[in-house]
Amino acid sequence: MQDAPRDWARIIERIYREESRRVLATLIRLLHDFELAEDALQDAFAAAVEKWPADGLPANPRAWLVSAGRFKAIDKLRRRTRFDAATDELIRRYDTVTSGDVELDAPDMKDDRLRLIFTCCHPAIPFDAQVALTLREVCGLTTEEIARAYLTSPTTLAQRIVRAKRKIRDAGIPYEVPSHHELPGRLGSVLRVVYLVFNEGYSASVGEAVTRPDVSGEAIHLGRLLVELMPEAETYGLLALMLLNESRRESRTSDDGSLILLEDQDRSRWNHALIEEGLDLVERALSYGEVGAYTVQAAISAVHARATDVRETDWQRIIELYDLLLQASPSPVVELNRAVAVAMHDGPAAGLSIIDDILARGELVDYHLMHAARADLCRRLGRLDEARASYQRARVLTTQEPERRFLDGRIAEMGRPDGPLKGDD
Repeated sequence: MQDAPRDWARIIERIYREESRRVLATLIRLLHDFELAEDALQDAFAAAVEKWPADGLPANPRAWLVSAGRFKAIDKLRRRTRFDAATDELIRRYDTVTSGDVELDAPDMKDDRLRLIFTCCHPAIPFDAQVALTLREVCGLTTEEIARAYLTSPTTLAQRIVRAKRKIRDAGIPYEVPSHHELPGRLGSVLRVVYLVFNEGYSASVGEAVTRPDVSGEAIHLGRLLVELMPEAETYGLLALMLLNESRRESRTSDDGSLILLEDQDRSRWNHALIEEGLDLVERALSYGEVGAYTVQAAISAVHARATDVRETDWQRIIELYDLLLQASPSPVVELNRAVAVAMHDGPAAGLSIIDDILARGELVDYHLMHAARADLCRRLGRLDEARASYQRARVLTTQEPERRFLDGRIAEMGRPDGPLKGDD
């Protein structure tokens, strides 16, 4: 008995959600062309909608989709070679696509996303385009979503992606993991892009949800592949950092999607399997002796993971680690995070002094978390007018709806008619 149409729609939608980026990565390797592969992906799922309800679900849906997409692309190239004047180029592409046998169950399919991210992060491509292309092709974010995350127009973002694809095509950038001697020089940009992808999943820049587990999960998968490819301190450190942060994801929002700060999270909801794995990876990373930025950040996350609550956290150790991080990777954002740790250890006035120094230098003035942190410290000090103004500034700058609701709540508290709030002792 065949499944009801609505059941097939749900099945195919689930497979698209779970497998489409893997299928696309393999099609890009086989077809050597982003645009052709993207069209082939859509054609493959259109064929699945038509055939699967009648023929049943294939034993290996991913391999079926890759095969269907490849043949659709070959048919499209064959038709175009008959009618397009640019026959030499089309014939060359047709020969490339159809040459050789394709083993769709081969281990190569497992590593296609790793090949794709090294292609997207090739040094010939500008870094901002590397990030945009990775988010689009590896993680499946729409152009509009990426544009909102990076506060640019969809048209500008789309042009950036198109130029990157054209560069890959025209420069003949290969769809492959670099050779062993090239890896050290190429790994840094890939690690940076993977971490930015993870951050977009762990704390979405825009939208109704605090997190996007599909995106952070993709980044973690890529991190695992990188550890297999090049097991060294910073690959271990990055994977540890992502796992330790991801372990807190379920506790970061309430049932209605509202934001929950670290100090208010139910730590029993933290994923302790991820914590244990992350802690083990931190130890491996530290054993190399050379401490990089990802390893230090992972060590900071490890201190949080080991604490039973916010008051039992070793804030002095966190401050020391931030001092080390400032040496490895100085930035005003790291200074801000250190200021928050100082406030927890030495009191809100000490942290506020550091934050005001950063703002006085003209740095992070448009960063909503800077103003939210300043507002919280002013609130704890009983400086409610300043707290209200900083919360309002943060509210203007944030693009995430749960953060807006949280800040709206804080602003409402600042103006309660039943009297001012008390600051922390």
